Amino acid sequence: MKLKNKIALITGATSGIGKACAEFLAAEGCNLIITGRRGDRLEELGQALTLTHPIKTKTLRFDVRDREATHAAIGSLDSAWQQVDILINNAGLALGLAGIHDGDPEDWDTMMDTNVKGILNVTRPVSQTMINQGHGHIVNIGSVAGREVYPKGNVYCASKHAVAALSKGMRIDLLQHGIKVSLVSPGHVNTEFAEVRFKGDRETAQQVYKGFQPLRPEDIAETVLFILTRPAHVNIDDMLIMATSQANTYLINRGED
Repeated sequence: MKLKNKIALITGATSGIGKACAEFLAAEGCNLIITGRRGDRLEELGQALTLTHPIKTKTLRFDVRDREATHAAIGSLDSAWQQVDILINNAGLALGLAGIHDGDPEDWDTMMDTNVKGILNVTRPVSQTMINQGHGHIVNIGSVAGREVYPKGNVYCASKHAVAALSKGMRIDLLQHGIKVSLVSPGHVNTEFAEVRFKGDRETAQQVYKGFQPLRPEDIAETVLFILTRPAHVNIDDMLIMATSQANTYLINRGED
């Protein structure tokens, strides 16, 4: 068990890919710092994981958009918990689906602040610890939207293109310190993503996954686990994962004639 007794910090761990990553890493004996905005869900997940696996968990409730709150939460960890071996930058979202001429600027701010600045806010203090340790592994959860732009996805796609660029930048800047950096870019994953994008409109959200089998959060978590358990001399820089029925950001075989 290569991850046994290591410490992993996972952002956006209250649902979807983040939660699945927590569950997969816990099964490997990894101690977890799970973070998110919904404290009740964090506590519930932390308790469930410690009951099921012989690990320790720590919960931190904060919004990655808030730099001061993020740094304060990470800084509040005692010295043992601050020795983070693995960082999974998973927190992210999409809001709205509109043309650039009629999009909501507040949605733009939320997406850029969460998807881009959120990664920066978390990575800065954690990477400093990894540099002091001389080791670490950062996994950024991107998207196929970071490779291709689709109609009315303008700002979300821009934010995920930025995640891809940041991953490359981290890889270069942290190379001399022996820190691994990996990017995982999924296509459609059946999570709260669509419901959040359409602001609670479940009927519209359900249409996103209609007629085909999208990826599951567990598919991405299993991939992250594979990346984290490669030999010391191997770094998976970039991985694109699609459902069998999805060819790109917009072309999906929904079984329709």
